[in-house]
Amino acid sequence: MSVLVDYSTIQSIPEIWRIAADRFGDTPALDAPHNQPKIRWTYRELYEQIQCFAAGLQALGVSPKRDGELPPRLSLFADNSPRWFVADQGMMWAGAANAVRSAVADPEELLFILSHSDSQGLVVENLATWNRLAAQIPPDTLRFGVLLTDEPVPDSPGFPLLNFGQFMEKGRSALGMFQAPAIQREDLATLIYTSGTTGKPKGVMLSHRNLLHQICNAGMVVKPEVGDRVLSILPTWHSYERTVEYFLLSQGCTQIYTNIRQIKKDFATYAPQYMVSVPRIWESIYEGIQQELRKQPAKKQNLVQGFLNLSEGYLKAKRTALNLNLDHLRPTLLQRGLAWLQAALRWPGHALATVLVYKTIAQKATGGKLKQVISGGGSLARHLDLFFEAIGVELLVGYGLTETAPILTVRRSEHNLRGSAGLPLAQTEIKIVHPETRQPLGLEERGLVLARGPQIMQGYFKNPEATAKAIDSEGWFDTGDLGMVVPQGDLVLTGRAKDTIVLTNGENIEPQPIEDACLRSPYVDQIMLVGQDQKSLGALIVPNCAALQQWASSQNLSLDLPEDLSEPLSPAQRLALETPQVQDLIRQELARQVKDRPSYRADDRITVFRLLPEPFSMVNGMMTQTLKIRRPVVTERYQAMIDEMFS
Repeated sequence: MSVLVDYSTIQSIPEIWRIAADRFGDTPALDAPHNQPKIRWTYRELYEQIQCFAAGLQALGVSPKRDGELPPRLSLFADNSPRWFVADQGMMWAGAANAVRSAVADPEELLFILSHSDSQGLVVENLATWNRLAAQIPPDTLRFGVLLTDEPVPDSPGFPLLNFGQFMEKGRSALGMFQAPAIQREDLATLIYTSGTTGKPKGVMLSHRNLLHQICNAGMVVKPEVGDRVLSILPTWHSYERTVEYFLLSQGCTQIYTNIRQIKKDFATYAPQYMVSVPRIWESIYEGIQQELRKQPAKKQNLVQGFLNLSEGYLKAKRTALNLNLDHLRPTLLQRGLAWLQAALRWPGHALATVLVYKTIAQKATGGKLKQVISGGGSLARHLDLFFEAIGVELLVGYGLTETAPILTVRRSEHNLRGSAGLPLAQTEIKIVHPETRQPLGLEERGLVLARGPQIMQGYFKNPEATAKAIDSEGWFDTGDLGMVVPQGDLVLTGRAKDTIVLTNGENIEPQPIEDACLRSPYVDQIMLVGQDQKSLGALIVPNCAALQQWASSQNLSLDLPEDLSEPLSPAQRLALETPQVQDLIRQELARQVKDRPSYRADDRITVFRLLPEPFSMVNGMMTQTLKIRRPVVTERYQAMIDEMFS
């Protein structure tokens, strides 16, 4: 049985690791099987590493803040690894705040962050990252540089440049002189810069108080046990992954670092109990399961689909009976009673499907040991929610922003309203207001989502104008998201204010729910709606080539498409996507999926579309680090295609 460790009395994040070292000792904390070198540290070893890093920083001249000043800033440009975690916490333990970003971000962006944050030192992923930046760093800017690898370092005129081994040796030698600073909860802990899709990125100022609020209250949602395994794939510097990592590690879990290439194998090898991810990861896992099913004989496919249809009826009836059906929010006692009867009649079939089919699917896809997974960083399509519920994988969806450290609301096991973003976290207030008048709205009235609570950022670094625009005089933060609060207090998101598409008839269309519906089609891998100032909606679609190829074979068509779009399509393959049969198939799929939405309106129809020859990805700049589509970037890239589509 889980007994959560209470951190409510501490003042700073790094204090956690001293307590965790005493409490969990030789329990493995961080495991990086794919890193070079491979690393597996216990909690005691992790705390020793953090201490050495902090002592090394003080030996290089990093000193705690004086009264009335901000902590010194240090930049950390690196990606997921145990050494990143040590650097992050070593910086805080030395009394500094860090400015963090991925090592693969654009050099211009990294240089802006380095300069804007007034960083005294720079810690980078490896020598290649250093070489990309070093020549463009103005003289006399830095006091030192550190690599997180053990590569030989070049000469660096004017200041020390050390590799990880050299730096940690310096820290060990200085441990006896280390002075732990008196960190307060209100002190700045980290600067996380927004992606900056429009204009320069803004530095979100998160304090120890902001982060500790999340750690001290996440236990109302997740109750891990010591030694539970956590699979980590999201960018570790991002507020979502970072905060949940802090919490799970504060409770004695073992974090295993994975990546897109290794995740399938790591699910099987490590059979994790927990995972934090974004909707795109669950889309990929779902599609992998569907791809395996499509390879099975027709009879088996029909059997599995029959079971899923039965389970869908069972689960929807059960939700209504429990008053947790978003499509039926106010059932009468009679309706709930009838729903219980329907659920009871369908339960034996669902139980049989669980034994015969679902346990095997969950075992192969996730290792079969998952207690809970937390999905955030975007809307989770309703069909994914339903599918994973059917196979016994509990998805808890949360909502928040970098500016809110990040969790504002989250679903609970005991109150898992599928399709919602859940209930507010402790001490968190949610208010829905009219987007223009800012007048408060009532239950189930859609408007702009405002939030207030201990997790709201201190502001944007050196940008008081943007801070004043985001946070009003009463402390309400403008999320920029649209949504409503339903009778039981859950927040339901309906879109992003700046993503709203306005048609020429004046109708406002929120693209995300329609896109989520279209993703139910096996032939649609990714989709982005367009149509601003047009008569109707259009769509840019990344097709699922494997599913199209299988469909073509069943129709005696020759498409010769690849399994995926990892490589550029040949001219012949591009032409294959333009054949009338493929176009008709996609058109029918879009019409069917959109019309099947519970809240379907005629204006939701997608009248034109184009199939794209490449996916939206981080590599081509069309997705963020948390795998959300960068709509402005995609629009700019395909503007000529969009114009032609509506001409």
